[in-house]
Amino acid sequence: MKRNSRQKPENRSQESENASQKNSHPGLGGATVFWLLAFCLYFSGRDFLRAQASPPDLQSETVTIDASAPSHPFPHYWERMFGSGRAILSLRESYRNDLRAVKGATDFEFIRFHGILDDDVGLYDTDANGSPVYNFSYIDQIYDGLLANGVRPFVELSFMPKSLASTPHQQAFWYHPYVSPPRDWKLWSDLIRNFASHLVARYGLDEVSQWYFEVWNEPNIDFWAGEPKQETYFTLYDNTARALKSVSPRLRVGGPATAQAAWISAFIRHCVDHKTPLDFVSTHVYANDTAENVFGTHEQVSRLDMVPRAVQKVHDEVEASPRPDLPIIFSEYNATYLTETDVTDSAFMGPWLAYTISRCDGLVDTLAYWDFSDVFEEQGIVKRPFYGGYGLMAEDNVPKAAFNDFALLHRLGTTRIAVDSQSVLATKRADGAIIVALWNYAPPGESAPEKKFHLSLRNFGDRRRAAVWEVDENHGSALAAWQAMGSPAFPTRGQLELLREAGQLPPPEVRQISSGDPAVFSISLPSHGLGLVEFSR
Repeated sequence: MKRNSRQKPENRSQESENASQKNSHPGLGGATVFWLLAFCLYFSGRDFLRAQASPPDLQSETVTIDASAPSHPFPHYWERMFGSGRAILSLRESYRNDLRAVKGATDFEFIRFHGILDDDVGLYDTDANGSPVYNFSYIDQIYDGLLANGVRPFVELSFMPKSLASTPHQQAFWYHPYVSPPRDWKLWSDLIRNFASHLVARYGLDEVSQWYFEVWNEPNIDFWAGEPKQETYFTLYDNTARALKSVSPRLRVGGPATAQAAWISAFIRHCVDHKTPLDFVSTHVYANDTAENVFGTHEQVSRLDMVPRAVQKVHDEVEASPRPDLPIIFSEYNATYLTETDVTDSAFMGPWLAYTISRCDGLVDTLAYWDFSDVFEEQGIVKRPFYGGYGLMAEDNVPKAAFNDFALLHRLGTTRIAVDSQSVLATKRADGAIIVALWNYAPPGESAPEKKFHLSLRNFGDRRRAAVWEVDENHGSALAAWQAMGSPAFPTRGQLELLREAGQLPPPEVRQISSGDPAVFSISLPSHGLGLVEFSR
């Protein structure tokens, strides 16, 4: 059972559009004014049509939110870590610009990327006698840059240096990493030991002990050429974990970093039986993975439910294992592993994210979105701003709807209040504010009727100020603006300014709610809309 890895080609309509697109649009001066007027007319027209929707096109839900209802801690596990393009890309200023933007919106703590051991980083080579030569120049620049921006590494130990590879097997990504086992296990262990020792010497053990070290990436599919895959990966893990712990027992190590939520029970059992160090388990899932690959069944699991169900599966496996205390880290997840514009580039992501976060609460310690930026080259060099890239930021620092979705969800409190709804998440913040997320989900490329939420607010006391934010196709999303331009592959500077402006989250609408208990508050959301309401004094 094997899922194709993330080098999927873009869909035919995108390829056709890219082939026919010529960037002939003017950008500055009068042309910029022209495009600005076009956007204003485009969006005001869409808002007018939305306002004229007839009653049969509406759906409604009445939800009671009781400030004194049962509650529980709600750590922001979904914004602790993000994935990114491979290690060497972190040296680019465009990468760091996007990193700072996402850090500012979410205050995330960790970043994970492939390829810290790849040849383009230059850590490992051999001299004329075949002896190892270590070069930490780019290693230091990479980690210095992350730490300077307030982000710690979640170190994925991959892939194999060419001169250490036992076979010429390369994975199909554009940059073709080597994925074979090492030709010499002692040399591999020495590499890991020298790497970790250097990090401790440069940054100090107190700092590096707060990092994570994850052994490899998705060894159950085509990122690992060892055969049989599980047995040879376990050998890789044993050697790597012991080499790291020989530097300091305080260094945190884990795996198996599998695709499709695989191998967890067998991996934990192996580590227990062989007394191999293990500080956390990690795995991945994508919402369009199949039930056959994730659960070994032939059922149909929707895109909406796949990630929560996979997280529940892994949670149950860890709980039933000899190590039920192990932290669970999904070090990759997203709504798709394909490049689908109407998924990752669109307003679809808001309701999908909110539902996923709501359902995975209490089941996982970290859920790491793949990834934060389209400074990313798994499929090759980016050919246009919106192509279904996984990032929150499109090329040239243009925020997508998903960026604003994360910015809104960051505002949620750290205590969750019980609510009887599949489309509402209610929280309380330390300052006493009640923050409520609401959403109107529809599958990608499809539309749901506009939805009106009637909130019955109980025990809200003097919280009578409501600040309302919304992300949908026409608010906080640059995709429609790009399409209105004619979908230029290489926008001019003037067009990029307009796209960045279109991608900004609009300021909140501030409303006063009526006195009384319960008070009533209503909000309408279009298809793919995510709303957030902050009730405060």
